[in-house]
Amino acid sequence: MKYTILTLFPEITDAYFSTSIMAKAIQRGIISYQAINIRDFALDRHKTCDDAPYGGGPGMLMLAEPLSRALESAGVRKDGRKGNYRVIYLTPSGRPFTQELAREFAGEQELVLLCGRYEGIDQRVIDLYIDDEISVGDYVLSSGEVAALAVIDATYRLVDKVITPESLDEESFSDGLLEYPQYTRPEIFDTIKVPEVLLSGHHENIRKWRLEKRIEKTLRLRQDLIRKGREQGLFDKETTSMIDRQVPAEGDKDERNQGH
Repeated sequence: MKYTILTLFPEITDAYFSTSIMAKAIQRGIISYQAINIRDFALDRHKTCDDAPYGGGPGMLMLAEPLSRALESAGVRKDGRKGNYRVIYLTPSGRPFTQELAREFAGEQELVLLCGRYEGIDQRVIDLYIDDEISVGDYVLSSGEVAALAVIDATYRLVDKVITPESLDEESFSDGLLEYPQYTRPEIFDTIKVPEVLLSGHHENIRKWRLEKRIEKTLRLRQDLIRKGREQGLFDKETTSMIDRQVPAEGDKDERNQGH
């Protein structure tokens, strides 16, 4: 998997790729990375990359010409996708980024991520070059780089051989439920003891406890995931039975009644 990032501030993303698991993945040749400084493709001696929008309004807009030159230097063509890449523009007005999309993006050979700044970018760049407009949440960031790193962090860990598959099996959103609570040493911290079942060594009881806790947490924090899981048939009989037994599941009815 290759990540190509178009940015006004490559130092922001450079730091990420030089640390932790990502650095090891690059050393092992699983991940590769290129940062392209958009200012290198500005047309004037001041390296100007923004201007006021036509029609007026607050703020500045990133110019089409430096962006198009930067994109084409990365091998992106405006006459359709000819390479093994996917071009993503990070913007609050894009479609929501989800774990499902992360899995989809992780299957690409190359992600080209365009980091917006100011009020965004000229629409003609989007029309000519962009495959996906992606939002990392219903809020506004001043830095497209932060959004790009969120997409990168969610996708690279799903690339084969970066992380052991077992570590991904029971994560939040992997099967419609949030992750269970976890504990490590010491057994007692500030009067709170590790649940006895985790110290028992009884693998089947531990498995059931973890499933129950996943359901309990999801019902408490994300009832929308429970409804979605039911609709999509994500839950097996055991999970469905546990959901039905847990009292917080009544919250589903309460929430629906409030909508009438």
